[in-house]
Amino acid sequence: MKILLIEDEISTAEFIVDGLKKENFAVFHIPNGLDGLFEACNNYYDIFIIDVMLPDIDGITIIKKIREKNIQTPVIILSAKNSTEDIVSGLRAGSDDYISKPFSFIELLARIKGILRRMNLNFSTSTILSEGNLKIDCLKKKVFRDNKEIILQAKEFSLLEYLLKNKGIVVTKQMIIDNVWNFDFDPETNIVEAKISKLRNKIDKNFKNKLIHTIKGLGYILEDKF
Repeated sequence: MKILLIEDEISTAEFIVDGLKKENFAVFHIPNGLDGLFEACNNYYDIFIIDVMLPDIDGITIIKKIREKNIQTPVIILSAKNSTEDIVSGLRAGSDDYISKPFSFIELLARIKGILRRMNLNFSTSTILSEGNLKIDCLKKKVFRDNKEIILQAKEFSLLEYLLKNKGIVVTKQMIIDNVWNFDFDPETNIVEAKISKLRNKIDKNFKNKLIHTIKGLGYILEDKF
């Protein structure tokens, strides 16, 4: 996967480029708006990551111009501004996602993977997902651990599937709400915690090696070697 990063803050750019390269992405970084716009319009990329405040030309204008040229490459906006008006402005300009600075790399990576899944550019074309001795069949909706079938409710299966697709990555409560429930509700509700608890009782309770872990203050991670 090829990613174009348009970001003038060198430390932020290095942080993103280093992280994405470790995840086997090809990343091309441009530190200003005009050169970034030219590159976006003249070369193919799977995703654009664009900062809002840039030298020469701002990120919102870049997005508007590439959309005017009917370039539909997904765009993730990076911005120090996080008001509702700023987010709405970015989305109206044609971006697909909006991340407020400062942010963690795991959040950025999860957003990228989410966009790729929506584009049907999954990291794996297999319908079988696994971690350790846990295996799920996404088509047949079956779950096995140590070759023993585990019966899950529909939402429990969706939650486990999401955790497996992001295995080794911490996913926040809001990310789970956005990707598993797909509708807005009170973020203070404990629906995620309750469903995680039920899933743990079925997936981990009778096994010595636990797979679903809570990262205090951040979210959850599914990983065999934790």
